Amino acid sequence: MDGNGINFSTLPYLEVPTSDIGLLGSSSSLFLVEEEFKKLRSALSSFGYIQVVTKSRRSRHFLDVTRKFFKLPLDEKKKYSREENEIDGYGNNIIYTENQTLDWNDRLLSSFAPWEHEEARKMASNSQETFLEFTSKLQLMNEIIVKAMAKSLKLEKHSFLDQFGKNPISLTRLKFCPPCPWLDCVLAAKPHGDASGTTYLLQDKEVEGLQVPKDDQWYRVPLTPDAIVFNCGDQLEIMTNGIFKSPIHRVVTNKEKERTVALFFSPELTIKFESEFEFQILHIYHRSNYENIYYQYI
Repeated sequence: MDGNGINFSTLPYLEVPTSDIGLLGSSSSLFLVEEEFKKLRSALSSFGYIQVVTKSRRSRHFLDVTRKFFKLPLDEKKKYSREENEIDGYGNNIIYTENQTLDWNDRLLSSFAPWEHEEARKMASNSQETFLEFTSKLQLMNEIIVKAMAKSLKLEKHSFLDQFGKNPISLTRLKFCPPCPWLDCVLAAKPHGDASGTTYLLQDKEVEGLQVPKDDQWYRVPLTPDAIVFNCGDQLEIMTNGIFKSPIHRVVTNKEKERTVALFFSPELTIKFESEFEFQILHIYHRSNYENIYYQYI
């Protein structure tokens, strides 16, 4: 149930379209590519989500690594503990106020690019092949999708990607939600939007949890085999002047164990970015940078 007495399991499923990453990055079969662009634009401009079919087992291997981490003894996990006033590392929400609502989860947040971050080096040393392979492939996927987003709006394909800068930021958040007996009053992640440029979510293949609002009602996001859930973050909403949406979403608890992995790609902290549509439609966003927006969320 939610706070209004609604059982989460009875909520309807949201029809999230799937997109073939091969077609989005293809230069052949122009008709099929254009149809894929139309699907991408329609989904991201309405409710902000699409499921990307990869036909790869790398995401499953990556999830296996997260399972191994959260099964470690607490003393081992504490070796990755977040330093005071830092974001990277193992722990829970950073507490800013005594009235702050906390999420029902443990998490490990690590910056994978730029590579000078200490947590990235720690995690790479323990699971180097899996982490490096998957994050590098996802970076390539992100480039394909961001270029496709620009082309779907009839813009030059690098219009948005160039605004990420030469050293864009990649963050990986591993999340473990232990069994919860209070499903009607506790959330694994409270309703929020992503301050990122783009977000990729790997869901557990057996336990759903992601929910999104549409038309004043919450919907469940279905589990789709071999698909990664993609959504725009605030940065892309700004770059598109609100054409593509950065959706609000939440994650509900479950009586069983649940793990999710979210990967975020964002512009350099200090790079300035703005809408590509400043002279075409009403410019509703001010010129800004990722750092100013991101630190409103943590």
